[in-house]
Amino acid sequence: MSSIFSPKMPSLPPVQPLPEPPSSELSSAEKAQIAADQAARERKRKGRKSTILTSPLGVQEEAEIEEKTLLGS
Repeated sequence: MSSIFSPKMPSLPPVQPLPEPPSSELSSAEKAQIAADQAARERKRKGRKSTILTSPLGVQEEAEIEEKTLLGS
């Protein structure tokens, strides 16, 4: 069931050259902004972890207990 006249393929469009990639050089202002952003992220990342003064095992020392005394007795 083939036809006598086969359809012709359209011609391909010409190939366009690739656009030039953007410059990878950063200005000093952009570098300073990136450094400030990273420093702020590091400060926020610490969170409450820096306030915890015990290990995961807890306090290993004995607690210092002082008993209150009543004045005058």
